[in-house]
Amino acid sequence: MSRDHALLQKDRPLVGVVHLPPLSGPRSPGVEAILERARADAEAYATAGFDALLVENFGDTPFPKERSEPHVAAMVGRAVATAREASGLPTGANVLRNDVRSALAAAHAGGGVFVRVNVLTGVLVTDQGLIEGDAHDVLTYRDRLGRGGGPERILVCADVAVKHAAPLAPRRVEDEAHDTAHRARADVLLVTGSATGRAPIMDDLFAAKRGAGGVPVWAASGVDEKTVAKVLEVADGVVVGSAVKQGGVTHHEVDADKAHRFVQAAGR
Repeated sequence: MSRDHALLQKDRPLVGVVHLPPLSGPRSPGVEAILERARADAEAYATAGFDALLVENFGDTPFPKERSEPHVAAMVGRAVATAREASGLPTGANVLRNDVRSALAAAHAGGGVFVRVNVLTGVLVTDQGLIEGDAHDVLTYRDRLGRGGGPERILVCADVAVKHAAPLAPRRVEDEAHDTAHRARADVLLVTGSATGRAPIMDDLFAAKRGAGGVPVWAASGVDEKTVAKVLEVADGVVVGSAVKQGGVTHHEVDADKAHRFVQAAGR
């Protein structure tokens, strides 16, 4: 697989998640507070030595399956731009539960370089109901945004056996990884535990690596400063959020000391 994209050239990147508060409604703190939170978390990650950021609308529970309201793409796009400018780091977008078009639009508008896709291929049973992957639509829309298929393209980072879900027809993780990488043409594969903050099963990481055939595999939940070095012996990168938040609570702000210790534990 081509590694021409700048993010793929990084050695075992550490990706910090910027979990946004609710973007609208009575629980939302408002636009300026949301952007300030994105700015503060982004700066904390950058100061600690992280390599990239992922902005997601974590506070928007309960999530729609696949189509969010128009303001979500707009707000996530603004947050991506804010986080990128505050940190100087490559930044991506994730619009939950599986609104990939909005994530791509947000990344494109905010100067982001990747998106996370919870369900790129197959059919999963989730707390939002059945979600069917549509890799054709994802890649077609990505290409329509005009950055082409080379080093400037928006990377598609796709989950394999994603958390908070179960496959409608269970298959081996190795087979899922192979199809996601080589039939759905994901740029990066993500392996998680069963839920946010829960560590991936090491056997699943090994299986995904076997199936990926050279496509990078990142561990994308539950990794902390005690486990990151071991995980990075297998995984090609790590996505972390809860483990470096104040009190270990996902929707809290980044704890600068925890973030720094995580980077040190990763061997940086």
